[in-house]
Amino acid sequence: MRTFLLIALLAVAIPADITSQTVIDAGKQFVLGGSQRGAFRVAAHNVGPVPVSVAERAPNGTLTERGRLEPGGRATLDFGRGAAALVRNLGERQAKLDFKISGDVSFGMGMGYEGLKK
Repeated sequence: MRTFLLIALLAVAIPADITSQTVIDAGKQFVLGGSQRGAFRVAAHNVGPVPVSVAERAPNGTLTERGRLEPGGRATLDFGRGAAALVRNLGERQAKLDFKISGDVSFGMGMGYEGLKK
């Protein structure tokens, strides 16, 4: 019984990687992170028909452009404690990406959408 409880506790305490396919409507950006206590890594594959750009929003609000991902392109990017990855749809059609997120993928890691500021 003790062994079972230990395994159950470890399964809850050790966060696993997150694998996700995400769609981003035209004129929107997908925001990943921003309130997590540790760093995280995103491996992205643009499986959609439009390019996307990736930026990092630091905890103090500073934005840093990290690159552009063309259709079919892949990239792996690291983000620091409390930072957010901003994946922006640059096209007129829906973007689609496959993500593998590792590192601090705790309950504090937020995910959501925002409109692009013009």
